[in-house]
Amino acid sequence: MTGQTTVRTAVRVHGRSAQRRALRAMLDALPTHGGRLLLAGEPGLGRTTLLQWAARSFRAGPVLHLGPRPDVNAHLTAGQLLDTLRAAAVAAPVLVCVDDAHRWDAPARTALARAARRLSTAGRVGLLLTVASDRAVGPEFARLPVVHLDPLAPARAAALLDDVTDGAAAPAVREQLLAEAEGNPALLVALVRRLSPAELRGHRSLPSPLADAGALAEAAGGVPTGPSAQARDLLLTVAAAGEASDGSDADAGLVRDALRRLRPTPGPGPGPGLGPGPGLGLGAGPGPGLSLGIDADPDAEPLPEQLVLAGDRLRFRSPLVRRTVHATAAADRRRAVHRALAEALDGGGHRLTALLHRSWSLGGTAPAPASADRLAATAADGAVPASHRLRAIAYARAAELTADGARRAERYTAAAEQALLAGRPERARPLLAAARDGAAPDAVRGRAELLRGVTELRDGPVGDAHQSLLLAASLLAADDPAEAATAALAAADAAWAAGDLPACLATLAPEPPLRAEHPSHGPAAATGPAARTAAAVVHDHRVGMRALLEGRLDRAGAPLGQVVRRGRTGDRPETLLRSAAAALLLGDVDAARSGGARALAAARQLGSDALVPQALEYLAYAELRAGRHPQARTHAEEGLRTALRAGQRNTAAHHRAVLALAASIEEEPDAVARHVTAALDTARRHGLAQAATLAQWAAARADLGRGRPFDAADRLGLLVLPGPGRGHFAVWRLAVPCFVEAAVLAGRDEDARRVLTDFADWAAFGADPQAAAQLARCHALLAPAEHADALYRRALDRHDEAGGDFERARTALLYGKWLRRRRRPREARGRLGTALAGFERCGAGVWAAQARDELRALGAAPRDPGTVAGTPARLGRLTPQQLRIARQVAEGATNREVALTLAVSTRTVDYHLRKVFAALGVRSRLELARMVGQAERAEEAQAAQDARGAGHQEKTGAQP
Repeated sequence: MTGQTTVRTAVRVHGRSAQRRALRAMLDALPTHGGRLLLAGEPGLGRTTLLQWAARSFRAGPVLHLGPRPDVNAHLTAGQLLDTLRAAAVAAPVLVCVDDAHRWDAPARTALARAARRLSTAGRVGLLLTVASDRAVGPEFARLPVVHLDPLAPARAAALLDDVTDGAAAPAVREQLLAEAEGNPALLVALVRRLSPAELRGHRSLPSPLADAGALAEAAGGVPTGPSAQARDLLLTVAAAGEASDGSDADAGLVRDALRRLRPTPGPGPGPGLGPGPGLGLGAGPGPGLSLGIDADPDAEPLPEQLVLAGDRLRFRSPLVRRTVHATAAADRRRAVHRALAEALDGGGHRLTALLHRSWSLGGTAPAPASADRLAATAADGAVPASHRLRAIAYARAAELTADGARRAERYTAAAEQALLAGRPERARPLLAAARDGAAPDAVRGRAELLRGVTELRDGPVGDAHQSLLLAASLLAADDPAEAATAALAAADAAWAAGDLPACLATLAPEPPLRAEHPSHGPAAATGPAARTAAAVVHDHRVGMRALLEGRLDRAGAPLGQVVRRGRTGDRPETLLRSAAAALLLGDVDAARSGGARALAAARQLGSDALVPQALEYLAYAELRAGRHPQARTHAEEGLRTALRAGQRNTAAHHRAVLALAASIEEEPDAVARHVTAALDTARRHGLAQAATLAQWAAARADLGRGRPFDAADRLGLLVLPGPGRGHFAVWRLAVPCFVEAAVLAGRDEDARRVLTDFADWAAFGADPQAAAQLARCHALLAPAEHADALYRRALDRHDEAGGDFERARTALLYGKWLRRRRRPREARGRLGTALAGFERCGAGVWAAQARDELRALGAAPRDPGTVAGTPARLGRLTPQQLRIARQVAEGATNREVALTLAVSTRTVDYHLRKVFAALGVRSRLELARMVGQAERAEEAQAAQDARGAGHQEKTGAQP
């Protein structure tokens, strides 16, 4: 294979942050004690690159590289190797690197492993080994700590591709390269090297297949093989079976049956035959056969080291090796294996899989209309049991065998749709690119654009998604008005995500300007009950959503309510997702939770991996709006995992924003910062105004909860005050109550009043059940003393009507603070106690701490689960007021900020701070911060020790 594209050397290690942290920890510890680590990963994942990175990073002493040398290692004992390593580390720590330790011969591996186990931690020797995971890791290395390498995440693989090509790859080519590489860095580089500059830039068609035998063998480090002909047949049969498998494994019985058909009688020669044997063995004939597990011939040839047998399933240890075995096999042998698999599957209830193998037995991509039609028809048959992934493979193969350009484009589009439903957007994009290549009618092109837009909406710039979906609506209008309406509503979703209100309203216009006149427009034109229901849901959602955005709640309630009601009886996840979305628009959080839960169950039941993250997103938003932060966090955590697994970075950003909001009420500032940073990273690159606004709100609410009103007011002012930087049109009002509270504490009363008119309109709108109570609370914060009392009480009454522990507890806390400043301690204690109970019930730790501090200032001693005796021992000499001031100053607050937070004068803070310095014997704020930090760490350690003691007492039944 000769490469035509010059591949740049990557200028940095992409990804692998967790692995590098583990390596760095070992390297940093070597000056004081030894360590050992085993890096394991399939070929091409970068074991050697990480080993070299570690060697370059080690500065404390020499680096030794040991390699397999038969003339020396064969006779090396563990003692000799150990003595050599210890001698090398006398003067300075030493790092010993062994790349591809699995290639050493057995005696040398044994000596190496024994030496590693006997290395003393005081020896200052670091031993770093790498082994390939495409074969069994030798038992001699089983006791070593292991760091595993996984395929690169899509974003990391894309960064590597841009690095090695200097960003020269055309978008469509880039998508195909990333899809074919499947996160394997070496394969990605090999694929780039195979292309000419014209092919890389999209000026010429890509070779087919893109990942050919040469590129795969280069990445795998050679052509995998077996010790005998029958072992090689077994490897190829398992590899071929994996081409049409839902997972990475194959049924051992199917493999055995196919091998029997492949070699029906023992062949002549010295090698063993491959006839039927006992149990799961494959031995027969003059010699032992291949063993496939239990009850096999004890003399049978062992399973090739590239394979693993688990129960009745066979799989390759490395996906790359499986692909390489299949691609590098002789074409006639590969076709014979697929033919044997098809015959073994015939009549067994696996119609689609059998048809796929039979189509591959034809070889190549020459048109085969009959085979293509059978494959496409079977893939479209919902009665045939098959996953979305398998249907995508079948449609794609049918497209390859189709001569007619329009029909081929239609089948590639169907394959892309199934790949999306399977949660594989990286596979859908190249299929859509292939569909675009063929001449096709508007209806087919429109369907492809619809899928492309949906893909970008979940994992790309939402502005691009909006335009693709508008184009889809235009192309579909004449032939498929129901799909055109679906595309238009999805375009509105994209504009909503981008925070573009004019575009959203224009897209939801009663008569979209791009829509052609057609007598069958409207929900009634759809055929079949399910289709009519889906069309009616789309129509009602569009009408209601536009009315809502125009501020006409009287016209929005009926159509959106109809969408919600249909969700109570529907069973399609798409309809149920619309129902949950409509309920959120109406502020009906109970209906939104119910619709989201039903959509989640339906998506899981149908195996629609692409819809699960969205259902969890709606569930998390509903829980958040209801004030159930722990439940929102649970759904968002699962949603984040499924979104990342399905390649949906935009959905993942929304889940991170929810997680940031949930963590903002807990004592987890690091978690807030982590989720906010990750959410904003995607939001800024993809134009996600809604996710960005939620994330920034979370950061500000965390500041407010930790007693930093100035920081909170600065952040929130950008979101809620009029101006070009105002937050998302449907979200910024939700942050107004936080801004008003922060602004009042920061002395910005006029700014707070500026946003209350808009918020009053929002509360009157009725879409947020908490808004009326929050509005009364905001008025109370800004009202003179003679009116504030009644406003706080009104706010609490409204909270009782709306429900929600967190917001009610916040109002009770603010009311309690106000009462304490008015010298009404008995009433204040009651309100603050109620606030503390509410915060504890919903897990709002940082706000509970505020309530406890207020109660201590009143002389109460509230129970604090995080302390032993209410205050840390080293700070116990301070009064409650002094303790509050010390903690805030230790967090970096100025005297003025402390005064505003505690509602006292700056002179009072100065007075108490002098007392704090004298009582603790410190001379600066830095010393005070250090002392507070030490005391709180000691308190945390004591709490942990008490918890361990309680656990031991519970297990043993001991009595105190």
